[in-house]
This record gives sequence, structure tokens and C-alpha cells, in this order.
Amino acid sequence: MSSSLVVAVIAGYFILLILISLLTSRKSDSNTFFTGNKQSPWYLVAFGMIGASLSGVTFISVPGWVADTQFSYMQVVFGYLLGYLVIGTVLMPLYYRLKLVSIYGYLEERFGFWSYKTGAFYFLVSRVVQAAFRLFLVAGVLQLAVFEAWGIPFSVTVIVTITLIWLYTFRGGIKTIVWTDTLQTLFMLLAIGIVMYLVSEDLNLSFQGLIKTVNDSNYSNIFIWEWQPATNFFKQFLSGAFIAIVMTGLDQDMMQKNLTCKSIGDAQKNMFWFSIVLVVVNLLFLSMGALLYIFAEKNGITLPEKTDDLFPVLALNHFSTLAGIVFLLGIIAAAYSSADSALTALTTSFCVDFLNFQREETVAIQSKQRRTRLLVHLGFSILLFTVIMVFQAINDEAVISSLFKAAGYTYGPLLGLFAFGLFTRKEIKDKWVIPVCLIAPVLSYVINVNSTFLFGGYKFGFEILIVNGLITFIGLALIVKRKAAPTPQGGQAVH
Repeated sequence: MSSSLVVAVIAGYFILLILISLLTSRKSDSNTFFTGNKQSPWYLVAFGMIGASLSGVTFISVPGWVADTQFSYMQVVFGYLLGYLVIGTVLMPLYYRLKLVSIYGYLEERFGFWSYKTGAFYFLVSRVVQAAFRLFLVAGVLQLAVFEAWGIPFSVTVIVTITLIWLYTFRGGIKTIVWTDTLQTLFMLLAIGIVMYLVSEDLNLSFQGLIKTVNDSNYSNIFIWEWQPATNFFKQFLSGAFIAIVMTGLDQDMMQKNLTCKSIGDAQKNMFWFSIVLVVVNLLFLSMGALLYIFAEKNGITLPEKTDDLFPVLALNHFSTLAGIVFLLGIIAAAYSSADSALTALTTSFCVDFLNFQREETVAIQSKQRRTRLLVHLGFSILLFTVIMVFQAINDEAVISSLFKAAGYTYGPLLGLFAFGLFTRKEIKDKWVIPVCLIAPVLSYVINVNSTFLFGGYKFGFEILIVNGLITFIGLALIVKRKAAPTPQGGQAVH
């Protein structure tokens, strides 16, 4: 595929996104940026959340996983359904009842100032690292596919990448994201469908033949019952449930879209249909992965050393031009649908949680807030660029991947804080929340690294998140406020 064609595809794609931004950001204000004026159609939110949930990492990695773990990832996806049920019936009614813009406002009402700031801080750290990691991967693909041959430095590629996101999100915010995510989800699903069709044509498979070929292959095993592997069913199912709860229900990025719906009823319909479609889409990703391996075997193609390279290598070097184009559109759509909403959510959280923006303000204050919001939005764009360049300077995939995984440990304290708030009525010593939430991820990491020694060969998978949340919960129980001693009639409290 020629470099000029790749650039034309990318340019056309972003022109379309910017046009959508212009249409959706008319007469926009802070309420538009943060809440979409509570006017988003639930079905658009549900469809767009598919793309936001399946990042560029997923788009590249899930098909490649098939060689090592077959379809066992579906065990995690089935767990998502339980997690989304909890979100729709417990968390979303709470957020709507409290009329929250930032979901971490709940922590202030329940525990106090430091709990609130700790929850918001952990979200900011996690989202910056994860968004930067995802953009780093996509910028790397674009650099290798196009810009390196033109002598364009990686830093310029990253600047262009982030500038394009900033251009179509800085005015409309979450209102624009709801519509652009819908478009990007459509491109991503079209990419899966077209690639599967083209591979099926090459393998001379009908639709029924495609299903039978995938089902009869060595890749289609879903359920793993042995208890020791990290892919054990119960480990992955429970992990999937908790991953959904923390990475959707306790994540400002994902919940901000849900909170743009007109009512709690619409938001719950969105969550129900989103969860069903997400199961189907993940099954399609895995099926495509099986087909890619079968295609490579049939055509004698040497498999890349890294499974993450399977899809890019085949799409750009061994498929038709059409398949290459749809792959690029798919990877860009998957990456940017998570990155653009992350940038918007980071801006929202910082403005609301740390700069104390309020929803109802005078026209003069709204104007001042708009200028501040633009600066914050720009500031997070620069921060993302800086983190990506740090990743590039490290130039060690294992280290960068570890940093990405480490960011996931920040969700454990959020899980513990929200669980303690929802399932107990106890008050805590708010100022001690910070050390508890710092210690819990560190202990979880130590347990994870030494699990085979400590637990007779047991290996933690995603369920280390549950351990992290449990340690936080126990830590919060240790800092519960003692009840005041009864006051004698007419006298002072006895201490």
C-alpha cells in the first residue's frame, strides 16, 4: 500500500470527524462539554461505547491471543455481563440520583475531601498512562507504515496525532464524542466484517463453512477448567465482572457518556444493549483471529514473532489494498475512540474535581470557565505527548507494557473505596485514605509477583484487581471512626 494512499485515508477520516465536531459544538458551553446537555440518544451512546471499550490495543492484540489462549478470553467477556448488570442497577441510579458530573463526587459526599481527591487523582494517573500507551502503539504503526519512509520524526507523528484529537474535541467535548464514537465504532465493525469476508473468499468458505472452520479449528476452545492457569474459567469470569465494574462503572471516561442520557431509564437501556453487543463483537474479533492464523497456514506465511503483529503484518503486506485500507481505518477508529474520550474525561475530571467547576454559573463565570477549560484540555494534550515521548525514549516494550499494567493497579483503590461506601454505613478517618490507597496497590503487586511461591503454583490473572480492592477495603475498615462515648446529661463527653 502506498504511503500517499495511507495519508489520504487518514486525512479523509479526520476531515469527517472535524465536520461532526463543527455540527455538534454549536452554541456549546461547559454543560455541553461535560454532560452533552443531557440530550444524548441512548442507542447512540450504546453503539459508540463499543468502540470506546475496544481500544487499539484490543484491535491488534485480541486476534493474536488466539494462538496462545484460544477463545478463553470469552470467559472474561461473559463476566462483563455480570459487571454491567451491577453498573446498571446499582451505580448508575446512584450517579443520577446525586446528579453528578464527575462520578468521584460520590466519594466526597460519602467520606470527605481527601477520599474524593484520592479517587479523582487515581483516575487521572491511570487514564493518562493508558491513553498514552494506546496512542503510542498506534503512532508506532503509522510511523512504520508511512512517516518513517518520508523522514518524518516520531515526535512529529505524535504531535499531529494528538493535535487532530484536540481539534475535534476542544469545543463540543462529550457531546461531540458521543457522535464521533458512533462513527468510529461503525468503521471498526466494518473493518472486522470486510477482513473476515476477504479471508473467507481466499479460503473458499461460505458463511456456514466459515463458522464450521472456526469451530472445528484448534483455536475455538472457550472454557478452561484447570485451576492453576491464569485462564481458569472462574478466575476469568470473576475478573471480567470486576474489570467491567471498575473500568466502566468507576471510570469517569466511560460513565461520562452514560451520564449524557436524558434519564436513568435511557442510561440503563444503553447499558443493557451495549453489554449484549459487546459479547458478539468480541466473539467476532476472536473468530477473525482464528481465520487469520488459518489463512497464514494455508498460504505458507511465516508468522511474526509477536502475536500483536499478526493482524498488521497480514493486512498491510498480504491482503488486498481494500483490506489494508479497512485495517487502517479500523485501527485508527479503535485507538481514537478511546483516546478522544479519555482526553475529554481527563479535562472534565480536573475541572470539576480539582478546579471546582459548577454546572450552574453566571454568564461571566461560564466565559471564564470556558477559557480555563480550553487551557486544561490543551495541558492534558501536552501531557499525553510528553508521556508518549517518554515511552519512546525508554524503547523497551516490556518496560512500557509493565507501566501500562501498573496503571491498572490504580483501579483497586477505587474498587475498595466505592465498595466500602456502598456496602457499609461506617464513617472513616478521611485523612488516612491516602496512605491506605497507596499501600494497597503495592501489596497487590508483591502478592502477584510471588503468587506461585505463596499459593502452591497459583498464578493470578486479572483477578489481582479483586485482591487490590479487598486490601483497600480492609485498610478502610482499619481507619473507621470510633463512635463517640455517650454524653452524660448536663455534662461533657467522657473520653
